[in-house]
Amino acid sequence: MRFVESEDALAQAAAAELMSAARRGAHIALSGGGTPQRAYEIAAELLDDWSGATLWFGDDRCVPPDHEHSNYRMVKEALLDRVTRPPAVRRIEGELDPEEAARRYDEQLQGVRIDLALMGLGPDGHTASLFPDAPELDERERRAVAAEAGMEPRVPRVTMTIPVFQEAPHVLFLVAGEEKAEAAARAFGSAPGPGTPASLTRSVTGRTVALLDPGASTMLRGDAI
Repeated sequence: MRFVESEDALAQAAAAELMSAARRGAHIALSGGGTPQRAYEIAAELLDDWSGATLWFGDDRCVPPDHEHSNYRMVKEALLDRVTRPPAVRRIEGELDPEEAARRYDEQLQGVRIDLALMGLGPDGHTASLFPDAPELDERERRAVAAEAGMEPRVPRVTMTIPVFQEAPHVLFLVAGEEKAEAAARAFGSAPGPGTPASLTRSVTGRTVALLDPGASTMLRGDAI
């Protein structure tokens, strides 16, 4: 765990990691949410040439790519539209039937190792679209599956599975806000279990780092950053 002084500092730290990965030509899995959005905006300001990188999505909602709830749309507006040389993008085809979208994403992910997985954390302990005690937590063969929403907006999702995140050499959680404090304590300060899916998404080949702002870290102790 690493504590940062503010949500903005958290976004700055994440942007630096994204920029470094992009310069290495990494495969990067992105997350939705307001804090990652700010990190993408900063990363676009820091680096204009993303052409060597490939962007994936840890999850997305099954909506068209221009829909307000689309993670792809958010990333396009925050990052892709702001750089001169954009990365390759492997988006989830949310406009399709969820099972078909998941099947296609699973096929694209075969043989791919994500180098940097950017993760969020919900107040219920979910990450990506892996929700507490959901059957998707038991999936070990497929790399992407359809998932039911465990929170609003309650539309079907497609999510990467736990093995994809475990294979990544760098898993980076961004956690901001007091409403995340209890979930953060369970995810990063307690024994892992299906009631807190974020506790299960750990790199087994490298490192897992959780960046927490003051609100999210109130029930934890860690190293300052």
